[in-house]
Amino acid sequence: KSVNECWKKQVDDIKKIFEVKEILGTGAFSEVVLAQERTTGKMYAVKCIPKKALRGKESSIENEIAVLRKIKHENIVALEDIYESPNYLYLIMQLVSGGELFDRIVEKGFYTEQDASALIKQVLDAVNYLHSLGIVHRDLKPENLLYFNPHDESKIMISDFGLSKMEGAASDIMSTACGTPGYVAPEVLAQKPYSKAVDCWSIGVISYILLCGYPPFYDENDSKLFEQILKAEYEFDSPYWDDISDSAKDFISNLMQKDAEKRFTCSEALRHPWIAGDTALCKNIHESVSRQMKKNFAKAKWRQAFNAAAVIRHMRRLHLGSSMDSTQQMNPKQTSVLVKSQSVDVSSYNRNDCTLSILFSLSFFLIFFYHSHLNC
Repeated sequence: KSVNECWKKQVDDIKKIFEVKEILGTGAFSEVVLAQERTTGKMYAVKCIPKKALRGKESSIENEIAVLRKIKHENIVALEDIYESPNYLYLIMQLVSGGELFDRIVEKGFYTEQDASALIKQVLDAVNYLHSLGIVHRDLKPENLLYFNPHDESKIMISDFGLSKMEGAASDIMSTACGTPGYVAPEVLAQKPYSKAVDCWSIGVISYILLCGYPPFYDENDSKLFEQILKAEYEFDSPYWDDISDSAKDFISNLMQKDAEKRFTCSEALRHPWIAGDTALCKNIHESVSRQMKKNFAKAKWRQAFNAAAVIRHMRRLHLGSSMDSTQQMNPKQTSVLVKSQSVDVSSYNRNDCTLSILFSLSFFLIFFYHSHLNC
């Protein structure tokens, strides 16, 4: 009997504990539902995994659970509970309602380097915490960065720990090639042993995009994309980077350093003047950045939209706003339920070789809804 057995609460029927409101999304081997806890009225995203889908993969799901159980941080989506029935495993996840990083930036009317710096600082704080626990996320990307609530000053939350790995006590390197094209570090693509530095590279890529609206590496052909990354071939192109500070470029260059040994750690990045000092500029760069984001990310292939009308009706009837955070004000534009779960095993350079990643990726479904008083 594994140690994880102690974490699971046994239940004959999950519906005795949660009232399932809607199916938010269905994957190849699992389903995520919006559910209300009967005793408290609180809402959660519940991932329902049939046990038959876990046969032969028990160690993978136990690794995911072990990682999530260990994490307690204000900027990381929490695993609240685990239930087990005769046929299913249920992961009870914290529900976040503020939307995805890029969507929120595009909606803003004003956006500066200082805003980007504040966002990245939160990510660095959270990842630095993970690294202090010996946990490497391994799949940091913009679609895994969610806002906690719809407020302008909402904090950022890191989600999706399906590819995370706890480093072994005897070694600080790993060699399993995994991640998402465009954000993986050169050493991962080179199939060399790697460490926490892979997360720092990904944060560099995200920082780059936050300041210009397009990715540093791009090609429709994966092999050519990987070649660019392996060589760390990227530029701060004019005119998109003309108004960006040298400090920001220096910060990114130290994170997107090809040599993992020379690459900034999270601690070093947190001490950089662009994060800890006052070198981030306050000039409004929203127009150029949002234009590029809409062009490069609005129709990304990983995005799959689900009809959220039924969810919205449930939100209104159940007064979800008061059960989560009574101060939240809902944005009428935010009515889509989005599903992101495409992670790729790059060891084979094959987009289709991602079954395990999808199965064990905690796909956090961003629920955007009308205010509870809005008539549907």
